[in-house]
Amino acid sequence: MEIPFNERGVSVTRNALSAAGQVFPLRDIRNVRVVTVYKNKVLPYAISLIGAAGAVVGGIYASPAGIVCGVMLIVVGWLTWRTQDVTHRLMIQTGDAEREALSSIDLPFVERVAQTVREALAAPAQKN
Repeated sequence: MEIPFNERGVSVTRNALSAAGQVFPLRDIRNVRVVTVYKNKVLPYAISLIGAAGAVVGGIYASPAGIVCGVMLIVVGWLTWRTQDVTHRLMIQTGDAEREALSSIDLPFVERVAQTVREALAAPAQKN
């Protein structure tokens, strides 16, 4: 029985998972899980706070360069927040090591890959 999955550069066969140029033999895979990585809040806040402090200091000392640099850092902090994506990673446990096999912003796709790998792992057990 062939597990037909070949989508977006990821393929799962009855023998292996191939994703992002990596090949994981199914016989080596012990566990599959999906991990969600949320936006980093610390970096954008830190950049924006430094920019706000710079703008305030520039305003106190009547320095146009200080105000402009401060406002620019506030904008960079905001852009850093806006351009971050929540990513979902397919983690493969082989032996005692866990590796990232796939990373995407599309959760249903990553879950479909994980489910297909689980089905492929269970298929040999059903034959016996």
